[in-house]
Amino acid sequence: MAETSIEWTDATWNPVAGCTILTSGCTNCYAMRMAARLEAMGQEKYHGLTRKSGGRAKWTGKVTLDPKSLATPATWSKPRRVFVNSMSDLFHADVPPDFIRQVWSVMDETPRHTYQILTKRPERMAEVLTRGDFPVLPNVWLGTSVEDNRVLDRLDELRKVPAAIRFVSLEPLIGSVAGADLTNINWAIVGGESGPNSRYMDPRWVDEIETMCRRSGTAFFFKQWGGRNKKATGRTLNGRTYDEMPAASVHISG
Repeated sequence: MAETSIEWTDATWNPVAGCTILTSGCTNCYAMRMAARLEAMGQEKYHGLTRKSGGRAKWTGKVTLDPKSLATPATWSKPRRVFVNSMSDLFHADVPPDFIRQVWSVMDETPRHTYQILTKRPERMAEVLTRGDFPVLPNVWLGTSVEDNRVLDRLDELRKVPAAIRFVSLEPLIGSVAGADLTNINWAIVGGESGPNSRYMDPRWVDEIETMCRRSGTAFFFKQWGGRNKKATGRTLNGRTYDEMPAASVHISG
């Protein structure tokens, strides 16, 4: 577990490490850079997960399972919001359903924590969770990443998943998502890309999303404008900050 500066969560937990680039939203993934640093620091868990390409770290496609980390959440006495697999994707094709089931058991046994699982592979999330023995847990929020209009179908896949809370991370937002349907999506996180080679986020794209959220009853969380120096650009939108969170008790649907 690691304390984190991510604005919408309290801590990260990584029972899996490593991933594969899928779409444009993955191009400048911060986790690739972080995995390369952790490998350079001698952390075996991250060995071979990235390679240098064009002077930058890129995923190799290798995925590492870390069974030892499964015991960690039980050691935290204070309730936390926990971002699951900030350094990977729990629903990557190379993560076996049996291991996902072990992660599920940990979350079931630690109801004091709220777990936030974000995937770029909601079709596999739907396949695994609807076919296996995976109870809908009130402390587990399930989400998908959408960077522009080209991947809006991920929202349709997410709606197939029985969940207490469904959410979408519109970060890095690199294009308009004006065609998005936020029906049965409880929470939307919006943020611009940060770090070297970050791409521009048009304020009009953000305003579109806020309007959609108001129409659909979706909680709206504006994370950052991003850029090379995200602290300098801040996270104020139209003169205020937006830190809305989904209601604690949402009807479980599926």
